[in-house]
Amino acid sequence: MSIQGITEDDIANYLANTPSFFERHAELLASVQLTSPHGQRAVSLQERQMEMLRDKIKGLEGKIIEMIRHGQENVAIADKLHRWTRELMLTGNAGDLPDVLVRELRHQFMIPQAGIRVWGAADAFAALPFAVPVSADVKSLAASLTLPYCGINSGFEAAGWLDDPAAAMSIAMIPLRHGAMTTEAFGMLVLASPDPTRYTADMGTEFLLRIGEIAGACLSRLLPVH
Repeated sequence: MSIQGITEDDIANYLANTPSFFERHAELLASVQLTSPHGQRAVSLQERQMEMLRDKIKGLEGKIIEMIRHGQENVAIADKLHRWTRELMLTGNAGDLPDVLVRELRHQFMIPQAGIRVWGAADAFAALPFAVPVSADVKSLAASLTLPYCGINSGFEAAGWLDDPAAAMSIAMIPLRHGAMTTEAFGMLVLASPDPTRYTADMGTEFLLRIGEIAGACLSRLLPVH
C-alpha cells in the first residue's frame, strides 16, 4: 500500500527511527485498535503488545523445556557410556573382553542383538568364538568403512554372527581399529534390531563412531605384540 508515494515500509522506518513521535502523540497508543489473534475482538496496542510478549515467552519456555530434556538425555547416555567403559577397564582377562563388551553394550543401551569378530588376534585366542575366521569380503567391507554403516539388513555376512539373524531387520556395522581411521580394521562390531527404523542410513553416526573407537582401543589387547 502507498499514499502519494509513501509506502508502509516508509512509515515503519520513520516510526522505528523516530521514537519521539509517540511521546508527542501519546494519545495514539491508547486509541489504536487491533484484532486479537486469540479471537476477533479488538484490543488496544498495549494489549496486543502484551499478547505478543506472552506468546514469545511461551515459545521461549518451550525451548527451555526442550533444552532441559535434551540435556537430561545426554547425561543419561554419558552415564551408560561411562558404565560400559568401566566394565571393559575392569576386565583383567583379555580373552573375556569381546563377550563383556557385547554383553554390557546390549545391557546398557537396550540393544536387542549384537555380535563381534576379531581377525588377526594372537594365537592364544584362536579357539575363542570371536576369533572364528571371516571372509575376505567382510575384511574388505570393514576396511572400506570410514563411518559406521547403518541401514536395512540386506543379508550381510556379519548378520550371521548374531543369535537370530532372521530377526535383524536393521543393522549397524562398526569397524574396529587401533588408533586413527586410516589404520587397517582388525575386526567389526555388529548391532541389530527387529525394528527396521532403529538403524537408518540418514541417522547420525557420531555416537556409534565413539563406541567403535573405545571398542577398538580396548580390543587391541588381543592383537599380537610386535
